[in-house]
Amino acid sequence: MAVKTTILDMNRFDAANLDALDARKRSLIERRAALGGGYRLFYRDPIEVVRGVGTHVFDEQGTDYLDAYNNVVSVGHCHPHVVEAVSRQAGMLNTHTRYLHETILDYSEALLAKLPAEIDRITYQCTGSEANDLAIRIARNYTGAEGIIVTSEAYHGNTDLVSGFSPSIGMGQELSPACRLLPTPDTHIHGDIAVGDFIVEQLKACIADLRANGIGFAGLLVDSIFSSDGICPGKAGWLKKVADTVHEEGGLVIADEVQPGFCRTGDAFWGFARHGFVPDIVTMGKPMANGIACSATAVRHEILDAFTANIPYFNTFAGNPVAMAAAKATLEVMDGEDLIGNARRIGSMFVSQLEGLAVGHPSIADVRGAGLYIGVEFDDPATGDPMGAETLALIEQMRQRRVLTSNCGAYGNILKIRTPLVFSAADVDRYMTALEDSLTALHI
Repeated sequence: MAVKTTILDMNRFDAANLDALDARKRSLIERRAALGGGYRLFYRDPIEVVRGVGTHVFDEQGTDYLDAYNNVVSVGHCHPHVVEAVSRQAGMLNTHTRYLHETILDYSEALLAKLPAEIDRITYQCTGSEANDLAIRIARNYTGAEGIIVTSEAYHGNTDLVSGFSPSIGMGQELSPACRLLPTPDTHIHGDIAVGDFIVEQLKACIADLRANGIGFAGLLVDSIFSSDGICPGKAGWLKKVADTVHEEGGLVIADEVQPGFCRTGDAFWGFARHGFVPDIVTMGKPMANGIACSATAVRHEILDAFTANIPYFNTFAGNPVAMAAAKATLEVMDGEDLIGNARRIGSMFVSQLEGLAVGHPSIADVRGAGLYIGVEFDDPATGDPMGAETLALIEQMRQRRVLTSNCGAYGNILKIRTPLVFSAADVDRYMTALEDSLTALHI
């Protein structure tokens, strides 16, 4: 029987395996007790990473691992242009936004130029969680309503407010009474085209349920690649009818671009742009500064003005000159190295090879993705049941072959491929060799 899991417990180190590790790793893990019990490590045999370059990380012994999981260092580990920009700015000044500083203005103008003209204001935070927290507050203020709709396995952050709209954290996290859940837009079940009509029906039902319980509808908070739900991008455009329905019902659309934004899908710079609609609020984080803590909330001016007329917003570390220098340099690399084109070309190659591999492995039930965000679903070919345990074993086999990847979905049976945007054809070959060898070793 398939067992549901949570986003933080997938591919998790089990302390019961501690005695099987070498003395150094045991010592490091024991010292992590100072961090408390909330933290998680990857893998049965955790990796100590000490250096990174491009699409590779290296452990303390110099062993090279291919990183096919990391979207934080979107333009590659330790990209020299970003490193130089950060070092230069850190050597001059790092302070907050209550002084004039040109770097934040230069970056804001460049980033807003990437957004639709209607999205013409931007505020800065340090994490995607903070960005989504502020977005919900802004949406509630503008609509005068409380209800927020998300998907059934969504993860939008870990603040007190946003945790209430992040069901993938697990049953121990109580959802907000003003939260309603859409089912995962599973294109494997519903199809690439029909999925839009299905989600519109479900959205209307959620809105009706909110109102039946005396809760107004403030908006939809959506990650357009549905990363935690199992990676369900579908055909470009299907999400527009959902966004249109939100607006018809008086709500706002908050596009959470932490996962699909910044060239990731290869089809457009933003995930929402791939679907051809303009949201009211856009949140972003992880990939925007290549590992430096930086996030943002971009908003239509009339919506933000309604909020700031009564509530000032200041975040001490947000928008600091070092973070802005990192973000500006990251954007320059994305443009200068045509990383949207690379995501499109390499992603297409990747999907094609995965589909070819599926021919000889019936446990691969579906391959889906957009650009360099790809999901490979494993189901029992006899019963259709999710193969979560087998997918976890596969990830461990890949780790033994020095390839780092992970899983997602309600049952952990989706192999998650989310590489740095500089992934190459040679990297795809290395990944595919490790994957095929791992499948053969596991007889799946």
